Amino acid sequence: MAGIINTGSFPKALWPGVKAWYGMAYNDYPVQFDKLFDKSTSDKAWEEIVGSAGLGLAVVKAEGAPVTYDSEQQGFVSRFQHVNYALGFIITEEMMDDDQYMIVGERRSKALARSMRHTKEINGANVYNRAFNSSYTGGDGKEMIATDHPNISGGTFSNELATASDLSEAALEQAVIDIQGFTDDRGLLIGVKPKCLIIPRQLTFEAQRILKSDGRVATDNNDPNVLKMLGSIPEVIVNQFLTDADAWFIRTDVPGMHYFERKADSFAQDNDFDTSNAKFKAQGRYSFGWSDPRTIYGSEGA
Repeated sequence: MAGIINTGSFPKALWPGVKAWYGMAYNDYPVQFDKLFDKSTSDKAWEEIVGSAGLGLAVVKAEGAPVTYDSEQQGFVSRFQHVNYALGFIITEEMMDDDQYMIVGERRSKALARSMRHTKEINGANVYNRAFNSSYTGGDGKEMIATDHPNISGGTFSNELATASDLSEAALEQAVIDIQGFTDDRGLLIGVKPKCLIIPRQLTFEAQRILKSDGRVATDNNDPNVLKMLGSIPEVIVNQFLTDADAWFIRTDVPGMHYFERKADSFAQDNDFDTSNAKFKAQGRYSFGWSDPRTIYGSEGA
């Protein structure tokens, strides 16, 4: 009887006199995953994003000597394999007929939508929750945030603080400095700016103190808060599904955080001919991930 709701599942629903029901009407936070990724639609089983290394610096051409010719090169390949997520429930004909409050079908349908929503939020947040975990690697063979991301043309670069640090004024200043020093795969400087700070709920108050105070935080110095003055971090995003209480992230304006929607969440209902049971289901197919590590910067905390 797994997955089947019968008269024994909600016996109180068969009798009048129940004042109220609880457990399926909680409020939810607004959608959060859409602030962590850029959304694209897909019409294939999977999508690939391929990097490329451009041209290097110009070299001195001696008098009468030929021009030096350079070439471009294909880079790392990031594949996004879409996964189909689905959930459903069955209500017996008797339960549908005898339910005095219409709570089973109506409220379970809302609960089904909530389950699909939370599944998507958790899947999206897990890209960040696993950002420092070497078991979850991207196209370049490294975890999302690392000190040794390889360049296609050789060498490495970092999108992580050299020494892991909790969220602080000094740590954010260093992060902004590091981000402004990002280069492409041929070592040429690129113009990158922080777009938002992404934090778990536990860092909400500390982030506001750091970024909203007019003066420097927790010092006796009468110095201005330069992070605020320069608008270095334009937005703070709190995500309730981040699991590390002291890890923080800065998303940059480099494209690279991807949410591919192969099939939007859909809901359907039907009846089984033999049993007359009502069947409800929901499903959606999508993938989350990252391609260019320069899209993100972070620290897992001290």
